[in-house]
Amino acid sequence: MIHAYFERTPTPEILYIAIFAISLSFEALRLCLPLNFVYQFPSFYLRITTKVLLFARFFGIFSLFTAGLCAAGMDIQKARNAILIIFIAALVISLGVPIDVHSWDTGFNTACGYITTFRLIELLVFVTTMASFLIASKIRDSKEYVNAAIGVVLALIGRNILLGTDNWIGCFLGIALLSFGTLFLCSKVHKIYLWL
Repeated sequence: MIHAYFERTPTPEILYIAIFAISLSFEALRLCLPLNFVYQFPSFYLRITTKVLLFARFFGIFSLFTAGLCAAGMDIQKARNAILIIFIAALVISLGVPIDVHSWDTGFNTACGYITTFRLIELLVFVTTMASFLIASKIRDSKEYVNAAIGVVLALIGRNILLGTDNWIGCFLGIALLSFGTLFLCSKVHKIYLWL
């Protein structure tokens, strides 16, 4: 869907929005928890799965943060090098967290210990990303960046609902908000780049 909007339009924001969307596909690893009750996987596999999932989650939100920085005017050369920085940051977080496979809830979120740290990082990225799009609106004098910030808010709220729920209602609500927010964000960024 993102490719259909932009085709060959050279926008660095879309690369990072696409990485954010792709990182969410790793949430399928959450199926390991119910399967573990049936097959009793060794704890090593659950530990590896948790680290991969943590990496994907942080890689995704840091990518969305970088999209906001690109919108606010970050140099394109620096934007391309940012993938390595994002990769290293997400890797350090995921490898640095000690994993106890018995302290994670049904959404593969830590039940105790690092929950405050994770929430603080996510809140900081959320606020900074939204602020970056609002700054881009002021710098470039474009109302579409304000609408893009609304898309970011909807996408991240949907993501957090999706990550924190383990029932069908929350799952559908999270997917709906995440999908609508991401498509809304893409459509507004596309509209901006149509005029360039």
